Amino acid sequence: LKKYKHLIVSPHYTNNSVVRMINKEIENHKIGLKSGIRLKLNAITNFKMIEKLYEASCEGVPIKMIIRGICCLIPGVKNMSENIEVISIIDKYLEHPRVYIFENGGTPKIYLSSADFMTRNIENRVEVAVPIYDNKLQQEILDEKKTFKFK
Repeated sequence: LKKYKHLIVSPHYTNNSVVRMINKEIENHKIGLKSGIRLKLNAITNFKMIEKLYEASCEGVPIKMIIRGICCLIPGVKNMSENIEVISIIDKYLEHPRVYIFENGGTPKIYLSSADFMTRNIENRVEVAVPIYDNKLQQEILDEKKTFKFK
């Protein structure tokens, strides 16, 4: 297996890397640091990933998602997903960008990715998530994603 220093590559690393970042958000929330997860995806159908997001929600981590298509996650259910908000944006323009934002204690980790949270994307295809390190680009993405400020 090829090791990557910065990229998150499916099928070998996406699940473990994303789970690790979700766990970090749970840990940050428990110790009072800034925590939260914002995702923009075309679909979320992978039940392992959904269960992990439910776990984070139950621990109090705020999660905001924009899902363009299929969403098997059920948001807003007490004692399961009450800290998860999901909106769907369907428009005349077909959008494909996927964005993962993890608050990371106040120093956001931001990734642009080709992978949705679907089993085929995480376990069966070659997909890549690339971190954004440049502060100006990070701010541009955060400003563009103000649609995450719902509720």
